[in-house]
Amino acid sequence: TNKVPTDPYRGAGRPEATHLVERMVDLVAHEIGMDPVAIRRKNFIQPKEFPFTQNFGLVVDSGDYEKTLNRALELAGYDQLRKEQTEGRKHGKYMGIGLSTWIELCGFGPSAATAPATGGIALSEAAQVRVMPTGSVIVYTGTHAHGQGHETTFSQIVADTLGVPMESVDLRHGDTGEGTAMGYGTAGSRSLSVGGVAISRASGKVVDKARKLAAHILEAAEEDIVFDQGKFHVKGSPDKSKTFGEIAFAAYGAGLPEGMEQGLEAVAYFDPPNLVWPFGAHVCVVEVDPETGAVEIQKYVAVDDCGNIINPTIVEGQIHGGVTQGIGQALFEEMIYDEESGQLKTGTLIDYSVPTANEIPNLITDNTVTPSPTNELGVKGIGEAGTIAASAAVINAISDALTPFGIKHVDMPASPNRLWAQIKEARK
Repeated sequence: TNKVPTDPYRGAGRPEATHLVERMVDLVAHEIGMDPVAIRRKNFIQPKEFPFTQNFGLVVDSGDYEKTLNRALELAGYDQLRKEQTEGRKHGKYMGIGLSTWIELCGFGPSAATAPATGGIALSEAAQVRVMPTGSVIVYTGTHAHGQGHETTFSQIVADTLGVPMESVDLRHGDTGEGTAMGYGTAGSRSLSVGGVAISRASGKVVDKARKLAAHILEAAEEDIVFDQGKFHVKGSPDKSKTFGEIAFAAYGAGLPEGMEQGLEAVAYFDPPNLVWPFGAHVCVVEVDPETGAVEIQKYVAVDDCGNIINPTIVEGQIHGGVTQGIGQALFEEMIYDEESGQLKTGTLIDYSVPTANEIPNLITDNTVTPSPTNELGVKGIGEAGTIAASAAVINAISDALTPFGIKHVDMPASPNRLWAQIKEARK
């Protein structure tokens, strides 16, 4: 066949599953005359029920779904929007409000769950943290960034743990010729919750060795050495101290404690005991022109929970990118083939539509924080959240707008031609 192959896409199955579930929830709500918000609230797992074991054995680590939904509704002004919708329909305006509440299984790697399918191979992550005599730090990781911002987030973890400037951290990945770091790689929003934890643990081991050396140099018991803001000092005597850089230099010199090797580096592996489960709630507001089928997204609100947040800017960027990608799926992107010749008709960006800044509203984003108990950083994934939620939110909004026409189902992409044809048929 000459058709495009199927391959994992941002979200890898979660956008499809969430789209199906969220569309069904809206259809059920419409059928029984219940507000889409109320039916979701009625079916949420409650915070006190976590950890929650699903019927097929997976354990959801943590969650507070109603909190994210309430915040999204607040930011959107949901009650006022419903009033405006009712009033607008009297004047021929077809506004729609769509919801999408999502949850994702990510942090893939627990050997207890994956070993039977991998022939006993652990899908863990490794990290090596090496401090040079100058105090600069080289970090080797098995995961690889392709837009997720690992260079920033991972460097921040190391810098915070070691008390060094971020600019002194050199992150190296994707090179099998150096470093000892191994891992399953970047997929399924797992890099931070698995690879980031390995980096944190390796950094902690470096601090432990540096503390032993500091105790030797400062002539104090190891348990009396305090490490704070990049300095080691003797408890109760803050003036009796050495900087992390001084300890790093000393680690490569003479006069080390008996049994201590030269150098200051450590390797750590992390095989998570469970998956992590980020979640969120998105609200999309659209207006559909019944005469042309054109859809205008008037407002988009995304409230997501990825556990503890290492870098808010990175998180927001991931949400913006994912939502834009999801909107593209819902409204624009489609592979079209000529029925007679089988030739691809949308093979270039001239014909294959993608959203531009003109079609994307100013996204309103916020976060709630429900730390994961699965790892010491309390983090979950966030890279796929936008694509998981967006298509369902957009299509639910369009379907809501077209309720007066009796239209219950809208195919993706919801192009103007497709919607205009549906509206025309419904008016007959």
